[in-house]
Amino acid sequence: MGTIFFVVGLGLLIGLVLIWGFKTLPKEKWQMVAAFPLEKLEQGQWRGMNLTWYGLLSANAYTFGVIMVVVLAASAGIPIAVLVLLTVLLLAVTIPASKIIARIVEKKKATLTIGGAVFAGVVTAPWIIMLVNVTLGTAFNFHVPVAVMMACLSIGYTFGESLGRLACLSFGCCYGKPLSQCTGHTRKVFKHFNVVFTGDTKKVAYASELAGEELIPIQIITAVIYAISGLVGTLLFLQGFAGTALVETLMVTQIWRVVSEFFRADFRGQRKFSMYQIMALAAIAYTIVLLAFFPDPEVVVSLNKGFKALWHPGMILFFQGVWIVSFLHSGRSTVTASKISFHVVKENI
Repeated sequence: MGTIFFVVGLGLLIGLVLIWGFKTLPKEKWQMVAAFPLEKLEQGQWRGMNLTWYGLLSANAYTFGVIMVVVLAASAGIPIAVLVLLTVLLLAVTIPASKIIARIVEKKKATLTIGGAVFAGVVTAPWIIMLVNVTLGTAFNFHVPVAVMMACLSIGYTFGESLGRLACLSFGCCYGKPLSQCTGHTRKVFKHFNVVFTGDTKKVAYASELAGEELIPIQIITAVIYAISGLVGTLLFLQGFAGTALVETLMVTQIWRVVSEFFRADFRGQRKFSMYQIMALAAIAYTIVLLAFFPDPEVVVSLNKGFKALWHPGMILFFQGVWIVSFLHSGRSTVTASKISFHVVKENI
């Protein structure tokens, strides 16, 4: 019964956050969260660095995903210190990969790709886990089941990706096709369920000149599908079906990534069937083959162990560190700039 309450409560929390984001974030004022002066220009102005809601919301999503990984993995009895090590190693791969792969596929410097980061994570995670097992695991007498840890990572990613779509709504990226370019049936379906972005500095405006247009709300649909998939995966995992949870979350997220790109209008490379779609299908095939070599072990799950791991002082500092690194990585805008001026309010002297 405690498992059901946990999953339902998690669903309500995520649902409230998503509803707020859907209604709020496409508006112009929700792109920049702050700006600070870097150097003084002429006429009393300063060149500013813009900090974005994209970065803040991405950091929230990253951190929430990591928290879910820790809760689930600790519930399955994986030591906290090992969890921290594995998380740091995987973030060290996926965070740089989000820029490197986007630069290779899209030929642009100032862009990120979650799809590319996920592919890099799926490919490298099993080997990182095995490396830790044969080195530190042998030395300190522990073993991390590959399928169990991969299930935790997949569920954490699914939740993080769901909440990460809020960052896309704020920045105006990963946007759907305009209804004016859709067929009659598609236009009819999304006539009363669409998204309109405002603001000249959003990507949808400067990259495709689609600000003010009714667009297919692909970010919203993705967020909802992934949230549901994450909840289902969590329930399966807590009932002891780690391998099933891994396959369910990976299949849903990657198949939807393939399908959703046919409804997107942002640049995804020169191919009609993009490299990101190929990566998504490759990730599914890779994981299925992986499970043949690392079958789903029986695992006893205790949520109490997972909750206890959250309140360890070291873990709280670790989560704060993940948030800060994520925000610094994605929150400093390189495609927008600002000019800041300061003055004295004489009436208040």
